[in-house]
Amino acid sequence: MPADVLEKTPTFSGPGGGAGGGGERPGGGPGPSGDGAPGILGDPAAFALWAFLGTVSMLFLGFTSAYILRRASADWRPLAAPPVLWLNTALLAASSVSLEAARRRLRGWDLPASERWLLATGLLGLLFVAGQYAGWRQLAARGVFLASNPHSSFFYVLTGVHAVHLLGGLAWFVAARRRLRRLAYAPGEDGLRLFATYWHFLGALWAYLLVLLFVL
Repeated sequence: MPADVLEKTPTFSGPGGGAGGGGERPGGGPGPSGDGAPGILGDPAAFALWAFLGTVSMLFLGFTSAYILRRASADWRPLAAPPVLWLNTALLAASSVSLEAARRRLRGWDLPASERWLLATGLLGLLFVAGQYAGWRQLAARGVFLASNPHSSFFYVLTGVHAVHLLGGLAWFVAARRRLRRLAYAPGEDGLRLFATYWHFLGALWAYLLVLLFVL
């Protein structure tokens, strides 16, 4: 094509200002906030995660309603918290701190440090699960089992369901660590964002369960 024709050929800009534009930003897609990150409705993975967390929240709200109603019964006997539960709480809180450190290192493209902090998160999560098992063993040694009284029943069920969800979080941790080792994240990308959302939710849920079972 002659050069003078090329010079007269118009270019079209989309809403994002680029030629032939679709308004997408590199690495993030369109986002109303202007920070390059799509909103929940524009991110199917984030939408699915929040829908799942909403379902889990409704499940535990149902447990809470049943717990409050059952606590008023005549056969209710308060259960003393196994001491290891407070250590478990510290372990889970520390795992959230290490996960945030891993996210910061990943955004700064310090991959070795990010992997170390992420590994610490997984190890602390495993220690939490081991602590949960130790707490159940402590209660069993005191002769307190699932069917011993209503309070013990709720304790075993609620902490057991939480542990199942935390094991799911550990499976996600394994997948995230494998992606990190394969350099599957782009520089500056917050590739651990969704995993962190799920993990922090489990930490907040654990604190809620402790207050429900042993403080109120």
